Amino acid sequence: MDLKTFNMKLFFIITICSILLPGCGERNYTFVEAENPLYRPNVVFEAFEDLSSPKFGHLINKYRPDTIFHGETGEFERILLLRHWIKSVIPIEDRGNPYPGEGNVERMLDYALEGQGYHCGHFMRIQNAILSGYGYVTRTMGCGPGDTGVEFPHHGTNEIWSNTYNKWFMSDAKYDIHFEKDGIPLSAIEIRDEYLKNRAADIVLVKGPDRQPVEYDEEIGMSNSDYASYYTWISWDAHNDIFSLWPDYNLMLIMYEDDYFRNNTWYRGGRPHWAYGTQYLKTVEDIDHLYFTPNTITSEVDLDGDIARIRLISDTPNFKEYQMRERSGGNWVAVETEFEMKLRRRSHEPVFRAVNLAGVNGPEHKIRIKRQ
Repeated sequence: MDLKTFNMKLFFIITICSILLPGCGERNYTFVEAENPLYRPNVVFEAFEDLSSPKFGHLINKYRPDTIFHGETGEFERILLLRHWIKSVIPIEDRGNPYPGEGNVERMLDYALEGQGYHCGHFMRIQNAILSGYGYVTRTMGCGPGDTGVEFPHHGTNEIWSNTYNKWFMSDAKYDIHFEKDGIPLSAIEIRDEYLKNRAADIVLVKGPDRQPVEYDEEIGMSNSDYASYYTWISWDAHNDIFSLWPDYNLMLIMYEDDYFRNNTWYRGGRPHWAYGTQYLKTVEDIDHLYFTPNTITSEVDLDGDIARIRLISDTPNFKEYQMRERSGGNWVAVETEFEMKLRRRSHEPVFRAVNLAGVNGPEHKIRIKRQ
């Protein structure tokens, strides 16, 4: 064989190997950025309800509010149905002091089923317990217009994390309502900003699980704008585990310290809010610290040849496990927080999610890896 023929055969073999047998050489992979829900860590809130407490199993088995689901599988729809159930079994009574069973969720529900009414703070605690029991991250908060001329200058309600919308939204169980803008449920601070901008002219108050718009709620007895004014001032509870810990409870209020906070005063009961200047008030200047993203994953990926080392990170209350699905339509399988994955294909797009003890799945997080 002459040299020219030999070189031609060698070139042919190398070409075939590079096309058909990529394993002949080292496989080089690269990480490709994917669009994922934004992850913000929890650095402010101290505690959420503990689903390992037997109190939750007893609460759910006793009252069975899930019977109102009627086959509904949508997470946001389920949340609204649970809120509507709370509204349907508890009468409103703003001047009933003393309230029988006050503070004890089960006792209050028992009395409510017999006709006893309760005020907003009781609805807030009950919603916190019921929604948490079904795996929905819920927190308690107080709010008010800060106006000395308002007859009832304080209100208790909740914010709930929606995995569907990847955001917090205000949920008022006392009136079975929340605010929306362009069909998206709004957080308490979003309501505040809309009110301060133009007296909430661009947002809609919706009622019930069917999200019916209302311009004036007869039960509240005020216009949408006046009700939105109650979110001018907001305090969040740092500890949201009052049902798990009852009768013990750790009190610490969190407030957003922006220019409005610094230049104005929250009046409650005709005087500055009692928490000013006390050890029970913590102010936060970074809005992202107030609106962290529970159940949401971020990841760290280290590539070494055809091995991907993956580390998953999230702030998931009542965390159970991470799950991975390698292909669309494939099965979800449990994975460790840190693990190695063998890369065999030209591209890999595994999807991950966090799952809590109630079986609720967080937003999906995708990783993209491609061979160069």
